[in-house]
Amino acid sequence: MLVAAAQSGFAQALIPETVEIPAGPFIVGSDEDEREAAYRLDEQVYGHDLTRKRGWYDGERERQKIELPAYRITSTPITNAQYRAFIAATGHPWPSVTRGEWESYGLIHPYERTLRHAWQGREPPAGRETHPVVLVSHGDANAYAAWLSRTTGKSWRLPTEPEWEKAARGPDGRRFPWGDEFDPLRLNSHDAGPFDTMPAGSFPPGASPHGVLDAAGQVFEWTATPAGTGRRIVKGGSWDDKGCGVCRPAARHGRPEHLKHILIGFRLVTD
Repeated sequence: MLVAAAQSGFAQALIPETVEIPAGPFIVGSDEDEREAAYRLDEQVYGHDLTRKRGWYDGERERQKIELPAYRITSTPITNAQYRAFIAATGHPWPSVTRGEWESYGLIHPYERTLRHAWQGREPPAGRETHPVVLVSHGDANAYAAWLSRTTGKSWRLPTEPEWEKAARGPDGRRFPWGDEFDPLRLNSHDAGPFDTMPAGSFPPGASPHGVLDAAGQVFEWTATPAGTGRRIVKGGSWDDKGCGVCRPAARHGRPEHLKHILIGFRLVTD
């Protein structure tokens, strides 16, 4: 009955499109040469070496070959329109953040910048229906996945870090989804982008070998992988980044699970 409801009452367009990631080996992580190239990219565009001094890429997994079973992953991050169906059906709190919450995070972006992303009631900001949903915590992403599972009769969940990384770079360990050389025209980053989110899937030339879009730039994405107590790994880089060392699939860092950030969204996997 739930599956029938998904096909009739639940608009097909709001069920996220997925691509298949076949079973088999792939190369995860980075080596010293890749990390050094990432630091140099950052230094070239930012004109300073803060990412190097702070060791942003030193904690990446060492380059190695591992195997995963087959799975499917959403081709883009979950959009505002897709998330709106969840809000309407469940009454879950909509994506927004108070000034007090935002200032408690200690982030560089001013609170006023959150307003263009924040929902007013159960409706996303006008003109942003196809943009990735942001201002969602790790718990919000899990709640959406649980609802989508109930609604469609399939099992949906956040990807693990290795699952996310394989989907983003393919089997051969390339440094970016499209290859080893950074190209600002293949992603939404601050190098050539509007310093804002864009409609999901706006950069087909930036697709991974598996056909995954927006895996570099656009928004960071929550994963299921812990990064210490109360923290989870996020991947992918964002519209705010330049360079774009942090946009490489091997790049990783942890964020608090309760964080609702204008730079963080999510995508899901289904087995």
